[in-house]
Amino acid sequence: MPKNKEIQASQIRLIDEDSKEQKIVSLTDALAMAKEQELDLVAVSPGSEPPVCKIMDYTHYLYNQSKIEKKAKKGSKSGVIKELKLSPKISEHDFQVRVNAGIKFLEKGYKVKVTLMFKGREITHSELGMNMMTKFMADLQEVATVEQEPCTNGKFINMMLIPKKK
Repeated sequence: MPKNKEIQASQIRLIDEDSKEQKIVSLTDALAMAKEQELDLVAVSPGSEPPVCKIMDYTHYLYNQSKIEKKAKKGSKSGVIKELKLSPKISEHDFQVRVNAGIKFLEKGYKVKVTLMFKGREITHSELGMNMMTKFMADLQEVATVEQEPCTNGKFINMMLIPKKK
């Protein structure tokens, strides 16, 4: 946002600090008013005709914007990925433990990466691994949506799940 001397227009629409009064004034008068109040003249909408400018404390505005961005960043958990590992010969109980862990992670708002690893000659029966991933997807369909479908990558099958929007 252009401020003070960076504003190029000769006439501007001025909004006072309380965001109430709008009037068209010359740029030199607006700069004098801002200097008198020891504040900055900031172009809020530089593309309009005439440009809309506001008298405000620009450094305080930037500080508040950075606080808002930090708060938004702090609240999001989308960057955290939890990983669950399976094998094609996993027992039913161990499978249910992984499903329950996946449900807990998704309810907390985390992304879940499900990895199925083949050992030795198990890779020759990759359909068993795909069946296992399909079963895992079916068990989590109430709390998760599939972001990345199960895909084979060497001796791994990977899939990414994200929490469903409420």
